[in-house]
Amino acid sequence: MNREMLMLVDAISREKNVERDVVFGAVESALAQATKKLYQGDVDIRVAVDRDSGDYETFRRWHVVPDEAGLQLPDQEILLFEAKEEMPDIEVDEYIEEAVDSVPIGRIGAMAAKQVILQKIRDAEREMLLNDFMSRGEKIFTGTVKRLDKGDIIVEAGRVEGRLRRSEMIAKENLRNGDRVRAMIMEVDLTLRGAPIILSRAAPEFMIELFRQEVPEIEQGLLEIKSCARDPGSRAKIAVLSHDKRVDPIGTCVGVRGTRVNAVTNELAGERVDIVLWSEDPAQFVIGALAPANVSSIVVDEEKHAMDVVVDEENLAIAIGRGGQNVRLASDLTGWKINIMDANESAQKQATETDASRKLFMEKLDVDEEIADILISEGFTSLEEVAYVPISELLEIESFDEDTINELRSRAKDALLTMEIAREENVESVSQDLRDLGGLDPALIPKLAEAGVHTRDDLADLAVDELTEITGQSADDAKNLILKAREHWFAGQE
Repeated sequence: MNREMLMLVDAISREKNVERDVVFGAVESALAQATKKLYQGDVDIRVAVDRDSGDYETFRRWHVVPDEAGLQLPDQEILLFEAKEEMPDIEVDEYIEEAVDSVPIGRIGAMAAKQVILQKIRDAEREMLLNDFMSRGEKIFTGTVKRLDKGDIIVEAGRVEGRLRRSEMIAKENLRNGDRVRAMIMEVDLTLRGAPIILSRAAPEFMIELFRQEVPEIEQGLLEIKSCARDPGSRAKIAVLSHDKRVDPIGTCVGVRGTRVNAVTNELAGERVDIVLWSEDPAQFVIGALAPANVSSIVVDEEKHAMDVVVDEENLAIAIGRGGQNVRLASDLTGWKINIMDANESAQKQATETDASRKLFMEKLDVDEEIADILISEGFTSLEEVAYVPISELLEIESFDEDTINELRSRAKDALLTMEIAREENVESVSQDLRDLGGLDPALIPKLAEAGVHTRDDLADLAVDELTEITGQSADDAKNLILKAREHWFAGQE
């Protein structure tokens, strides 16, 4: 049978024009798979075939892992201390092998080996085609719809296939077999059989690349698309910047009589595009992103990375947009959280914040309302500002002399120290079972402690909106954390 195997290897090597070593590797793989079937567990088998005689040996082997790691795959692994009992000089990540009986290859084995070999050759050809396609550096995949696969669409371009998932399609589109499709190449997943190129028509990157193809000035480096936000098939916003003062970024992207932007819109099932001028000034950028609404005033909160945008009554609906679409896209485009409000809401919020600051100063600095109001009118909103802003800025306040300023700074520092000690004591009261909860960011522990959440059960009892208010997390993150905290309630139950 060994001679028969050698003849099989030589025949396939000539027929498929591949190296004998590649074929021998496939034979060894086939024999190893056949041997594994003789064992109960998921064992690791190695087969070594002599390239000249065709004789082969079979070994069962164990991967040496650190003692502290434990056995993740008991049928394939051995702890270091056990391995050293057999081979004193063995190290982690080496293998211990034991010779076992070899399965006879026989006629059936030869056919199975041939099938494995042919499959490996087909895989190699597929990978070669894929590498050739990807080497062209194309970002947009252009092909025709070939078939549906579990809700995904398989798009064919020559002999290469891409996969357009349902979640990455434009909702209102109805693609059918034979339709021409263009989509962004997002990644290549070789574990997917048949269609390893993952495509998207909903990603912001696809719109950016479409504009790059329609607007030569972008390719030339005269214009740059800084960001893009999309509601696929409905509306989008892109932020553009000109690197040449002679080039109008918005007009250039729109094109003569709208030809360029219309070409992108037509490709994306009528998706309307707002082109916004990018600005280094975040407030100016947000104002542009909220167009066509006119902004009355804007307040920037650097710490929360948020902006309160005030618009008049007639612009309120425009700024928010249908279903909140305009403000949501503007927020995605700029990366800032945007709170839209009218003048009355703004005045009410400002009054609330002023009252909070006045109460803080009067309580922590032990001053009267008049002193607190002077600090507020000068733009101070926190104890940290009073304690640590340059003293030269405080000296500019006409109502305060130097002694008053030094006393205020001293009181502010003392108050901050007292608050920090209380905060640390509060954090220390948080139970270990809450600290050890998987998925809990340690940075959230002080916030939870300050809100009176000291145990896992305290966290589990919270509603999602309560936790988001405490931590500032998204609703999904808060929900997952609460469910994690509740797991021990149901442990042992079916």
